[in-house]
Amino acid sequence: MKVSLTVNGQVVTRDVDPRTTLVELLRNHLALTGTHVGCDTGQCGACTVHLDGRAVKACSVLAGQAEGASVTTIEGLSDGDGGLHPMQAAFRECHGLQCGFCTPGMVMAAVDLVQRHPRPDETTVREGLEGNYCRCTGYHNIVRAVCSAAERMGGG
Repeated sequence: MKVSLTVNGQVVTRDVDPRTTLVELLRNHLALTGTHVGCDTGQCGACTVHLDGRAVKACSVLAGQAEGASVTTIEGLSDGDGGLHPMQAAFRECHGLQCGFCTPGMVMAAVDLVQRHPRPDETTVREGLEGNYCRCTGYHNIVRAVCSAAERMGGG
């Protein structure tokens, strides 16, 4: 089947098997490997991207379901001039990452969370990121990063 969608601001069209997931399309057909495959069952959040402005787990969305949609991956989150998005910068500054495997999905989920809750408190952040797993940090610095980024994103 032919799938056309906008990825990080560029219209792309690819022929894919109808069983192809969005994460497979991004990684294998478009070489956007910042979106990670963790559990492949929608439970870990490593594959989180924005689909029409909302965070989704790309391993649980078929590429065909994204027909005509707009997708933003971690590669498309920055300003395009090499500058980091405020959430990316806050993760770096607050030491909200260690091995980095969960980081792209965690950042994408956190941006969506702050867009929906511009002034999140610690409880809101912890509850909002429940579907994204990190096995390294214990979440404390991730929560700090999200709250710090929220201020920079205009909610603080």
